[in-house]
Amino acid sequence: MMWHRHSCLCWCSGRLRRKNGMTAAHPTVSRAVTSPKIFLLSPASTGGIRAKQFTSPNAKFEAARMYRSPEGVPIAMAFAFMSSLYFRGKIGYARHFAQPSPAVGDDHGVYIIAPGFGLVPPDWRVTPERMKIMSRTPVDVAKRAYRKPLEEHARALANKLEPDAQVVLLGSVASGKYVDILWPVFQHRLRFPAAFAGLGDMSRGGLMLRAVRANRELECTTLDAPRHRTTGDGKIPEGW
Repeated sequence: MMWHRHSCLCWCSGRLRRKNGMTAAHPTVSRAVTSPKIFLLSPASTGGIRAKQFTSPNAKFEAARMYRSPEGVPIAMAFAFMSSLYFRGKIGYARHFAQPSPAVGDDHGVYIIAPGFGLVPPDWRVTPERMKIMSRTPVDVAKRAYRKPLEEHARALANKLEPDAQVVLLGSVASGKYVDILWPVFQHRLRFPAAFAGLGDMSRGGLMLRAVRANRELECTTLDAPRHRTTGDGKIPEGW
């Protein structure tokens, strides 16, 4: 699979970087050599109000201008606007805690599910043409246009990964729209944050941003664990 990389992505070096060269005050993660940890991020909705604002020809903010340019806008930047807190939390957390795989040979360890295109890196460019395809592709395992590229890219990634690599899904595991495709491919290597069970999108986004600020990883579990909330009130757990 071919991915075009560009250098102007603002989400880099494990934290959010400002274009003027200043970086957020989050320390980088210091750790000994460990097993690779790859993150898979669920997509933002391309049919909501914020998506319409983003694709409006009258939008003047930077990401919208980049979207209309011939080069397009990095998908991480586009989804961060369309999904707001939830995706900002996911991309910030994944960039901060990813351990790229030497066997795969990338330098980011983060992949985003792009409906109709499979798995793409954070700096994959979204253009109006690609946005149309994503908008027309339902996130539904019964739909070949969604399932086939995601399954193919997941298998290509799994075949390269080290046996001890972990693959962390930052997205819904309560339904089968991601798990039914990814679990048969990655099996025991596929994990999700245990604290996600029962939390809403905004709470998940806030929790991940807190984890980055605290330089504290969320405990991940296999998909054998309960994926629905059975107790509690659906709020961020105490201690965060």
